[in-house]
Amino acid sequence: MLSATMLARTALSRGITAQHLCKNVTLYMNELTATGSGSPTTKPLMLMLPWLGSRPQAVDKYCEIYFRTGFDVIVVESEVKDFLWPRWGLDRGKTLLDLLLSDRFMSRPLLVHAFSIGGYTFAQLLVHMSHDQEKYQEFANRIKGQVYDSLVVGSLEQMATGLGKTVFPRFETLIKQISLLYFTIFKTQTVDHFNSSIDVFWNNPVRAPALMFFCENDVMSHAQTVEKLIDYWKKHGMDVSVKKWEDSTHAAHLRRREGPCTRKPSSLGLYQNQRQTSGLKKSSQKSVRSNNASWSEKKVQKNVGGSVLSSIQWKKMHNEP
Repeated sequence: MLSATMLARTALSRGITAQHLCKNVTLYMNELTATGSGSPTTKPLMLMLPWLGSRPQAVDKYCEIYFRTGFDVIVVESEVKDFLWPRWGLDRGKTLLDLLLSDRFMSRPLLVHAFSIGGYTFAQLLVHMSHDQEKYQEFANRIKGQVYDSLVVGSLEQMATGLGKTVFPRFETLIKQISLLYFTIFKTQTVDHFNSSIDVFWNNPVRAPALMFFCENDVMSHAQTVEKLIDYWKKHGMDVSVKKWEDSTHAAHLRRREGPCTRKPSSLGLYQNQRQTSGLKKSSQKSVRSNNASWSEKKVQKNVGGSVLSSIQWKKMHNEP
């Protein structure tokens, strides 16, 4: 039987059906939009990793953007226990990786969209890939783009702050102090693993173009650290587009700036002709850092990169005329 959360998401749009795959993992199948060849085995798949404690109605808005562009969406919800005891998170990462490598999904191109702690969940998947890059190279090549919104990066104190704000906001200070004490006592099982995961994320085995959303006033996402990560990726040949705000809200940039981009999807600029020897062309999208950008349709396409890729670009990905 579908949970209340799944029922809420099932009803978000006609032509969308939900299927529970495993714990905290739900597939939303889009029967509304054709994708060129129409083959379910090559239909684009969005891997969405929401923020901790995300409400279905909030995640639905992002799902709708991708539904209108022809994606099916897999939503993977994070749990605080996977962060507090990383071994569990690592096990979940392996389960998710095995799922995406199963016969049902093994030939489908992927786009990753991770919010906040969802980036940590994806990092656990990357850890397994880094242990045997040759084995997982084909899977890495299937990922055509990666979007990161409000990554939880910075000091251990900022991680503890994030727990306080998302788990028990009324007791934020207390939870922060308890978390710091916990990380100190269980350093080997937590902090050491965090550092290993961070190192893998910086040296990301997925080389697909990336789009980063962040702001300067986010206490859970250290802007200077995000910028260092972006610079590091660029120096190592990754195509990275950037949208930075001076004042915004953690994992809620869309809510703060709803407009044409949420009604009519544009192109991310992350995807190019798959026939290129490099696998992907350089995106013509320039990295932009704007403090007060307009979210008009033209500005979205030029400055933000839009929300999703165009059907024309998907045809190029599949070598279709």
